[in-house]
Amino acid sequence: MNFKLILNIALHLLQARLKQTIVAAVGVTFSIAMFISLVSFMNGLNDLLDGLMLNRTPHVLLYNEIKPSEKQPVFLSDAFKKNTNFIRSIKPKDRGKSIYNSKTIIATLKQDPRVIDVAPKVTSPVFFNSGTIEISGIINGIDVLAEDKLFKISDYIIEGKVADLLQNNSIIIGKGLSDKMLLAKGDIIKITTSKGTLASLKIVGISEIGIAEIDNVNSYTSLETAQKLQGEPTNYITDIQVNLYDMASAPAVAKEFRATFDLDTIDYQTANSQFETGSSVRSIISYSVGVVLLIVAGFGIYNILNMMIYEKMDSIAILKASGFSGNDVKWIFISLSIIIGLTGGLFGLLFGYIFSSIIDIIPFETASLPTVKTYPINYDPIYYGIGITFALFTTTIAGLFPALKASKVDPVEIIRGK
Repeated sequence: MNFKLILNIALHLLQARLKQTIVAAVGVTFSIAMFISLVSFMNGLNDLLDGLMLNRTPHVLLYNEIKPSEKQPVFLSDAFKKNTNFIRSIKPKDRGKSIYNSKTIIATLKQDPRVIDVAPKVTSPVFFNSGTIEISGIINGIDVLAEDKLFKISDYIIEGKVADLLQNNSIIIGKGLSDKMLLAKGDIIKITTSKGTLASLKIVGISEIGIAEIDNVNSYTSLETAQKLQGEPTNYITDIQVNLYDMASAPAVAKEFRATFDLDTIDYQTANSQFETGSSVRSIISYSVGVVLLIVAGFGIYNILNMMIYEKMDSIAILKASGFSGNDVKWIFISLSIIIGLTGGLFGLLFGYIFSSIIDIIPFETASLPTVKTYPINYDPIYYGIGITFALFTTTIAGLFPALKASKVDPVEIIRGK
């Protein structure tokens, strides 16, 4: 089989029907360009939302959940199991939210080779007071350096610096909270804890995550300040946040830590299951639209090659009469579809990148997402690889059936028909 000759004949046939060839290639180009731009935008959007939610969530969270004792008195003896028990429960064990022996647990976790770092936290409900205004919210006592390393909270500080929390009696409040209470950086905010403790803290910054439910109630202070507000010692910790090198192992690691430290644990997949489902659905929709566009383009190529075979019956008969086998003729028409797919696919990649670049510079300014300035785009090369691969696959399949039809043409019948 002389592939060079087959390729030359395929190019000649394409030039003979240049307009139809261009139409088919443009169809592939449009499909690939739309596929690239759509997938890049959708995955850029997913990355943005992941940054807002998943990257703000520890891979594994260790905490103490207040709950009833698992071993109730009536279940401790087999003699009572079949009886009707009117008193079947005692009050929940008051072990509190504090994690016992927290410093030892943190030291152990930091030595685990699977762990990037550990960030302890004290979380407690409070009332924020300013004049006659009183709003319930949450104060998060954080290890400033560890928290910023793991969750990049400095990216969401629109006024001030997260390092300012290292000052005594300082606090960073959410943008929604500052707007409601007419407070700004440098003002003093009064806080009432759940134990009735009153304290005054200086506002050293304003944060805005972009989620109103969080910005309206959230605040940050140093771990030491939060412990002092609660009247607790320096080993008082309510949450231990752990980030892993391998995020996918979080569910298994969470179960292991639960058994090892006798604490309640939750992994990021469980905590954000609904959110991850939304990201998966968006990805499926974008890929589905791209596939449909390529299939439509494939039908166009199929119709064009069918028409070409019908119009070039004489040429096919002459080729076979001059010694070309059915396999040679088949490869001529497969080459036609591959050339159309490759040409259209390469131009599709180029225009897809151009369209993505245009979307990437369109301003996207909203008060709810202060860190986002333009529409998000993900330029992952794998999308371009998928695009050109699927373009070649679709066009080759579209050309295969007409090629098989052409390979079965009987030159004797064509000549007799003339």
